[in-house]
Amino acid sequence: MSMQIFFHVCSSRDSVHKSFKGFDACGQLSKFYRKDLIDELKIFGMSSRHHIDDFMRGRIIGKIEERQKITDVAREFDIAHNVVSRQWKSFKTTGMCSRRHGGGRVRSTTPAEDRYIVLSAKRNRRTTAQQVANQFLAASGKQISRKTVARRLRGGGLYARRPVVCVPLTRQHRTVRLQWCREHHNWTEQDWVCVLFSDESRFSLSSDCRRQLIWRESGTAYRPENIQEKDRYQTCSINVWAGIMINGRTRLQVVANGTMTGQRYIDEVLLPHVRLFRGAVGDKFVFMDDNATCHRTLAVQDCLDSEGIQRRVWPAHSPDLNHIENVWDALGRQVAGRNYPPTNKNTLTVHSQRNGINCLNSCWIMLCKVWYDVWNVASHSTVDKSVLIPFFKVPADF
Repeated sequence: MSMQIFFHVCSSRDSVHKSFKGFDACGQLSKFYRKDLIDELKIFGMSSRHHIDDFMRGRIIGKIEERQKITDVAREFDIAHNVVSRQWKSFKTTGMCSRRHGGGRVRSTTPAEDRYIVLSAKRNRRTTAQQVANQFLAASGKQISRKTVARRLRGGGLYARRPVVCVPLTRQHRTVRLQWCREHHNWTEQDWVCVLFSDESRFSLSSDCRRQLIWRESGTAYRPENIQEKDRYQTCSINVWAGIMINGRTRLQVVANGTMTGQRYIDEVLLPHVRLFRGAVGDKFVFMDDNATCHRTLAVQDCLDSEGIQRRVWPAHSPDLNHIENVWDALGRQVAGRNYPPTNKNTLTVHSQRNGINCLNSCWIMLCKVWYDVWNVASHSTVDKSVLIPFFKVPADF
């Protein structure tokens, strides 16, 4: 059937096309015309190369064993003579009618060597694929590429990933961390509702290139339209403080003209914000900040004692399990979507700074409203609200 369609396609060409494009000077089909015919055969649902199934092989071998000629068998099944001849020779050699599958390229490593490659990477997880290949060459005398090493490692379940960054921790630090987490593991919503999570964060008024994506073609990374300029030091930024609770939040306090000190922490944070929440919540109020130097001065501790504010103590090299970090991340994404670039690279004008503060305030309020809706939905459902501790309500009088 395939040869009939082939000759039908050949005969469908007109004489001019056959004379100039189909055949060369020797009267043979040119390679360009053969490719064109293969494409047309694919249109008819045929492949340029297909294999005979095992049932057809058995019929061919049976016909030949019945003393029929190879030419007659090929004509009966409409198969090329050389194909039938190869089937018969293969049967006489192997004694099987089924087709032997090609083994492909031989693997350069054995299963034992694959295990050695995986074990080498597990012993030193910071080694590179090229270093593993060099170690393998020294051990076995075989030269393999780093891509082969990468494939063997993927086969062993190892993938190249960035390591998690952590501060240096001693055994005592880990013990204290674990003890702190165990103490707060069984806290309920009634326990966490009295906690005010607070922290400072710095937001850049220029676009954050780590959050913003661009559309570009491959190989055009260094074109001017695809480059985001960024100063080495963030001179155009705003430092703010804020606090959140399950049933409330503070306003954004901008730390202007310098960094936070112990005295400024008392005058701008503790007295105008934290003291009000302490009076509203009562004796169960717990204030949570971090171990920053300005938070641990003697003046700050005296102020907290005089106001009756209980502070949650963090261990040294604390794990920083403060839920407000999630708020800062969401707020940073909101600010990154609203770009207020400074008018000058070296100085930040008052106008652009005011726009940046307004942007932070508007994003802060909008973010609170979104999470307020999330908390209301969870309050009327069967969801465990302990997982929504980072979410908080907006005060009705705000």
